[in-house]
Amino acid sequence: MDVEADVIVIGSGPAGLTAALHAHESGARNVLLLEREEELGGILKQCIHNGFGLEQFKKDYTGPEYAERLIEELEKTNVQCFLNTMVVSLSPDRTITAVSPEKGVFHIKSRSVVLAMGCRERPRSSINIPGTRPAGVYTAGVAQRFVNIDGYLPGKEVVILGSGDIGLIMARRLTLEGARVKGVYEIMDYPGGLKRNIVQCLNDFDIPLYLSHTVTEIQGKERVEGVVVSKVDQKMNSISGSEQSIPCDTLLLSVGLIPENELSKEAGVELTPITKGPVTTETMETRVPGIFSCGNVSTVFDLVDYVAETGMIAAGNAARFAAGDWKKGRNPVEIIPGENVRMLFPQRYSFKDDLILFVRSAKPIEKPVNIELSPLGMRLKRLYARPNEMIRFKVSRDKLKAVTGPIEVSITER
Repeated sequence: MDVEADVIVIGSGPAGLTAALHAHESGARNVLLLEREEELGGILKQCIHNGFGLEQFKKDYTGPEYAERLIEELEKTNVQCFLNTMVVSLSPDRTITAVSPEKGVFHIKSRSVVLAMGCRERPRSSINIPGTRPAGVYTAGVAQRFVNIDGYLPGKEVVILGSGDIGLIMARRLTLEGARVKGVYEIMDYPGGLKRNIVQCLNDFDIPLYLSHTVTEIQGKERVEGVVVSKVDQKMNSISGSEQSIPCDTLLLSVGLIPENELSKEAGVELTPITKGPVTTETMETRVPGIFSCGNVSTVFDLVDYVAETGMIAAGNAARFAAGDWKKGRNPVEIIPGENVRMLFPQRYSFKDDLILFVRSAKPIEKPVNIELSPLGMRLKRLYARPNEMIRFKVSRDKLKAVTGPIEVSITER
């Protein structure tokens, strides 16, 4: 079976659903949405907590409610959704090979492609925790699925390593289900999750957060029996003599997310080592013409509203590309990190649209800061800068038209 399409969206999480919907609204006649699971929604299905859609819809939805609203809007369009469909390859000429129980192996030729595969969790093997390999060690997202979808409680005495947002949310969720969370341990000297999640998930439930701490050993043979926690110095090395043994039957890992870019690499899309996502312009186009990237496959965002925004941008431009309304224009300039900037997205500016820039600071500054764009001489003011809270701002195309070289972004104390 061979299929042709104007726009193909791979993945049906918040970025993919928004992209498919907006591609249709932007005039694309034949839009296909490919999803490897049996239902649309991606990660939203297991995120039963609230906080979704505050900026996009001005309402406070849970993850399933947010997904339901997008799916209901999508059902009013002629977008075709292929469920249980795994994309196994993507070529630079935008030919997709996919497989499903109903269709078997089939090929799709598309005028443009939107990558919206999301990200995966960093496992234990990537952080090299010494010790045995007993049952009871889970990533936070797997534990979230066990509790919220499958109805299983992974353990009763829980230690959480890492203070990412999923780990914080699971600390609250497990407490509500009757488990005892003995503590959240973070190797950095600042938390990794949003401030609101620190307050609502830890402080409100009297769950302690230990900064500059990490797990240095897992104990137990058949099942986790305990972990050894140590303080770390400024170079992230454990401090001898600071070890503390904590009895527990479960260890959750919330130690970061990695954008899912195996398909991107196969298509020849260039990835940046900073975000582990594709190098894109403000239009969300990668370096491979006609392939666009959005959501957490590009970089890990804090808010679903930011994810959806990039999906809208990518889909609108993918529809333009598919219609042939795509002019090459000027050569893109690089956007590079300057002082105290750890992450930038996007990484290039092609002078086609306004620049919506997402920035993370390298270190926390709990005082007023300036975000400076050189050589534009622009200076934006913020009350603080935290690595765990993404800074979003918009620069109009008119202010950037005189730029001829790289744009450097810096964060400095005011």
